[in-house]
Amino acid sequence: MDGGLLLFRVDGVPVLLAPSWWIGSLLIVVLYAPLVDELLPGASAGASWTLAAAFAVLLGLSVLAHELGHCVVALRLGIPVRRLRLFLLGGLSEVSRTPRQPRHEGLVAGAGPVVSLLLAALCALLLLAVPSGGPVWLLVAQCAVANLAVGVFNLLPGLPLDGGRLLRAGVWSLTGTRERGTRAAVVGGGVVAAGLLVWALWGLATGSPDRWLRLGVCVVTAWFVAIGASRELAQEGRRSWPDGLELTDLVRPVLQLPAESPVADALAAAAGRGVVLVRADGVAAGLLDERAAEQLAEGTPQAPAELAAEPISAETVLLSSEPGEEVAERVRDTPAWQFLVVDEEGRPSGVLHRDDLRAALASGRRPG
Repeated sequence: MDGGLLLFRVDGVPVLLAPSWWIGSLLIVVLYAPLVDELLPGASAGASWTLAAAFAVLLGLSVLAHELGHCVVALRLGIPVRRLRLFLLGGLSEVSRTPRQPRHEGLVAGAGPVVSLLLAALCALLLLAVPSGGPVWLLVAQCAVANLAVGVFNLLPGLPLDGGRLLRAGVWSLTGTRERGTRAAVVGGGVVAAGLLVWALWGLATGSPDRWLRLGVCVVTAWFVAIGASRELAQEGRRSWPDGLELTDLVRPVLQLPAESPVADALAAAAGRGVVLVRADGVAAGLLDERAAEQLAEGTPQAPAELAAEPISAETVLLSSEPGEEVAERVRDTPAWQFLVVDEEGRPSGVLHRDDLRAALASGRRPG
């Protein structure tokens, strides 16, 4: 819950309102209020500020509906979602696992814009039933514009926008390589960011009525797109698996020792191997944490090695047949420094250290 205020949950996924959302909404209100005077001539200052605040809220609800589209489709495809966050002029559905097929990537990415465009169409139809020119008409029009803006903008072909994810899915499907799709979509993100800045400057140069609103929104959004694209590229680099590298090239031999073994003896036996500590009932107590074991052995070398064990959980167990990209992603997202590798029958076949994997991915080649 460190991502902000918990609003509600969707299928167990927390929906959070980040503190920066209030900053973005305040910016919208301040910049949009003067525009209301032009849309509704004669409106009082109170009415202008109220309608500007309503627009900020409607924009937030539009982003929320958009992100719920992503979230629901991801969950239906079996892709876990960690949380959904609304923040400064945007939102994000944080999936816990990268889609394993380009089709899944495309379906999840396309769901948000589809929801936004459907809501925009619904509001446009509602405008036909509302008397034009009044505050109610303006609110409905704002909702239509907000959803249309969210839907169309997110279809721009650059990461981290949905259009960039659709572009990545397309290139991934054509080339069979996700990394190529990511690089193409990152270039698209740079083009989108530059285009936003050019549009904002054009508004200033031509004296557009919404020039200050456009400038504020475009500068913040271009910054968001540029930062998001660079992060996507960095994450892809950490996820990419070098050609010819096998998980078996990285794992250390595994040794099983009684959990009650003296920690000093367990350390001596470890020497380049991963140690699984097993209790008398046959249940694994965990993997020997060499750093914790060294600290324990300094004071009490005869203490049970189990006191320096790192627990084994579902997240820290890897299948030896698991695809390399998925191994890299799991290791990146799991707060542990070593992982137990098992074969198809569940028998321990080795231990993978985070540092060994990081070194291999950084060098881009097999160790040794």
